Amino acid sequence: GATGARGGVEFLPPLGAALCAVPRSPLEDVVVEKTFIPEQCERSVKEGDFVRYHYHGRFPDGTGFDSSYDRGSTYNVFVGKKQLIEGMDKALPGMCVNERRLVKIPPHLAYGKEGYGDVIPPDAVLHFDVLLLDIWNPEDKVQVKTYHRPERCGREVRVSDFVRYHYNGTLLDGTLFDSSHTRLRTYDTYVGIGWLIAGMDQGLLGMCVGEKRIITMPPFLGYGENGDGSDIPGQASLVFDVVLLDLHNPKDGIAVEKQQVPEKCPRRSKAGDYMRYHYNGTLLDGTPFDSSYSRNSTYNTYIGMGYLIAGMDEGLLGVCIGERRRVTIPPHLAYGEEGTGTTVPGSAVLVFDVHVVDFHNPSDTVQVAISFKPEVCEPLAKKGDFVKYHYNASLLDGTFIDSTHRYGKTYNVVLGAGQVVLGMEMGLQDMCVGEKRRLVVPPHLAYGERGIDGEVPGSAVLVFDVELVDMEEGLPEGYMFVWNDDVSPDLFVEMDKNKDSQVEPSEFSDYILRQVNEGKGRLAPGFDRHKIIENMFGNQDRNGDGKITEDEFRLKADESVDHDEL
Repeated sequence: GATGARGGVEFLPPLGAALCAVPRSPLEDVVVEKTFIPEQCERSVKEGDFVRYHYHGRFPDGTGFDSSYDRGSTYNVFVGKKQLIEGMDKALPGMCVNERRLVKIPPHLAYGKEGYGDVIPPDAVLHFDVLLLDIWNPEDKVQVKTYHRPERCGREVRVSDFVRYHYNGTLLDGTLFDSSHTRLRTYDTYVGIGWLIAGMDQGLLGMCVGEKRIITMPPFLGYGENGDGSDIPGQASLVFDVVLLDLHNPKDGIAVEKQQVPEKCPRRSKAGDYMRYHYNGTLLDGTPFDSSYSRNSTYNTYIGMGYLIAGMDEGLLGVCIGERRRVTIPPHLAYGEEGTGTTVPGSAVLVFDVHVVDFHNPSDTVQVAISFKPEVCEPLAKKGDFVKYHYNASLLDGTFIDSTHRYGKTYNVVLGAGQVVLGMEMGLQDMCVGEKRRLVVPPHLAYGERGIDGEVPGSAVLVFDVELVDMEEGLPEGYMFVWNDDVSPDLFVEMDKNKDSQVEPSEFSDYILRQVNEGKGRLAPGFDRHKIIENMFGNQDRNGDGKITEDEFRLKADESVDHDEL
């Protein structure tokens, strides 16, 4: 046709009488005038190539006889296979995509003396204004040009992998036909199993996460003769500018990279333990989605019991306190195809950089390690004893909490009186003066899930370095006062100073304190003396009238029911 094609030109518009005025030309060969040359020309037309181009066909006087623009589609044809008039076959080789040429063809290389019907008169010189949009060859394969590849590439895309990538899709002339960026979401798919066009299935193979490449494919590896909708014409080469964000395989398990492991690791975590850890969570391309550090508090949870995503449940097993590790989790062991709906996209591989601060088990008791013991180590501290000790308190990771040395005095408590956390009570049992111990106390024997605001984090394991400085033996259980000597048979009379046959609180208090001062009796150590005596008086004052009569007065030894009294 007048497009340069041989054969029918039924698409040519009838030009009527205008043809009669067409002048003859002495042109001997095709004349090519390059009216626009693109800066870059990665490929030029060769014989045997298939081309797509737009054109205007005119006679030398400017009269138009045909135009691909009027039909709204390019002219698509093989070059050098006699599918075009001879002059066009000679004019197209060497042309680049987006190049524009004015081609002048003499009649003997066009339609000759016969012309073509009513459209092309005999011996007509033809001018074609040609814009080349596409070139490909049946021998073409997918072309891959990587323009950024990360220094570290631990893994490349293989057949059956699932990938998440962003892309811009253009035709060979640069016309954009699609972009994942405009949809603000990645394209997520399996590779190499037929979910993609063949050229993309091939072009994604071997990519690393973070890699950027240009994938160019001929139409027979793209959308073929029919194209795709209104955006991709038939027989069009396709160019995809791709950045790979994510990669996994459905058969993947978690990957654990140990980054820092303490030299000493007396215990490794197991299912059922309760752990406190910090983490930074990122996608595979490094995009952060969550961090415990930003909340300034550890993440606290049971592990191996289904409270976490499956991959993290597994990834936190077998760790040491103080260990740092990177846990990479495929989506089927994380948030799956749906993601979280906000920060974690669907089908995303997750990377957690974890620092284990501490862990314990609900079955744990206090761990006691003796660091120093005097040669003579007695008596041993027991319930009721009044003990004085120094301590340094810290978390398992060494974070300082408190120390008695800061205050320049010991901490003094009565064992068994609930004056300290239960773990400390247990750890001080059976110590002797001068002994030093390290106590590791789980939170259920310390400050529990709540901790102490601003001092002890919730669910924290505590370490106490303890030294017993002094100890005063306590009284037998249930007693607040004991006699050192035999009890006077005239006890009531001796107390009743004013001889009114009743003992008032002041008389009772004066008498007890005098016995203590004279060494005849002993009050329970570690408590307020006056409160003990007030309590003793209350136990004797049976009717609560503020006075003790001789009938109310009894020794504890005479009692059938326990009372903290005489």
